[in-house]
Amino acid sequence: MNAERILVVDDEDSIREIVSSMLTASGYQCRQANSGVEALKILNSGEEFALMLSDLMMRDLDGIGLLEQTKIKFPEMPVIMVTAVHDISVALAAIRNGAYDYLLKPFEREQLLAAVRRALETRRLKVENRAYQSNLESLVAARTEQLRQTMNDLERSYDITLEALGDALDLKDSETEGHSKRVTAFTIAIARAMGLSGERIRVIARGAFLHDIGKMAIPDAILRKPGPLTEEERAIMREHCYRGYQMLRKIPFLTEASEIVYSHQEKFDGTGYPRQLKGEEIPLGARIFAVADTLDAITSDRPYRAAQPISAARDEIVRFGGSQFDPAVVQVFTTMPETIWEDLRKEIDAQLIRFSATHSKSKAAAPSMV
Repeated sequence: MNAERILVVDDEDSIREIVSSMLTASGYQCRQANSGVEALKILNSGEEFALMLSDLMMRDLDGIGLLEQTKIKFPEMPVIMVTAVHDISVALAAIRNGAYDYLLKPFEREQLLAAVRRALETRRLKVENRAYQSNLESLVAARTEQLRQTMNDLERSYDITLEALGDALDLKDSETEGHSKRVTAFTIAIARAMGLSGERIRVIARGAFLHDIGKMAIPDAILRKPGPLTEEERAIMREHCYRGYQMLRKIPFLTEASEIVYSHQEKFDGTGYPRQLKGEEIPLGARIFAVADTLDAITSDRPYRAAQPISAARDEIVRFGGSQFDPAVVQVFTTMPETIWEDLRKEIDAQLIRFSATHSKSKAAAPSMV
């Protein structure tokens, strides 16, 4: 079987050589281009590539320009953008323009290979999907389940990127490390208890997980300020709901989830922000999230107080049912045993410990970086 061919595009010779040598050592065939213009010449010459890795900042034709042209002519070739710009808006712009994934410099060998494997697997799934559709009339009955599984696999690959974005937010706002995962688990548990469908729960879970993604656009001086915020700073902080909504709403599979992000600070009685929505004007996912978020906030350690027991959180949520919280959601929440929340917290804490240990081992085993 022929090795899959990868086009490596970067205007720095040393970077191209290092990336190409990593990929060649793992069994891939590499062709190098020292600019976006040269990459287009190679692609237009008829040479076929299973994947392109492109630097974002290049002279003449930058990575976004190259991406836009290649997605039109070679729609099945996934593109991984490589950038030294640690700005979430840059990464989201690349994904909105059609990039499969992005890597931040400096990256480790295993990060590179993992991203390449996911991208090539996604390409394989897309090619298979196109083959199924070309002969759809004769294959529809036999292929329906395979098509569903293919779309699930593609969705999971997107969720890997979402998890990376959530982890990036936790690193930026270290006070709430693990908060996104916990509040998502709590939200899912309540949604299941309410009898919602699996598809609806998946949408709500994404909204819960990304609820604070807009904080990536909030200045660190405000986000990490140890003391009370000024009135002006509070107004800027409150913009994170709309900022997060703007980031996500144009991504097709996050359109519904973006509404939850936009509404997660609204209150049932209409006194929340940013739109003062009231009652069922607030998306159900945001109403469920509000209970889960308060549960996690009260039962987690904060610099100004120790974590309180679940019973205290339960009492607080019941007390504000009908004002801050949807009474129907509160009613379901109160029927759920407290052990659920303890078990979920323990499991997520264990996952964080395992992730930290695995990441440390990976760094020790693969020290070579670009």
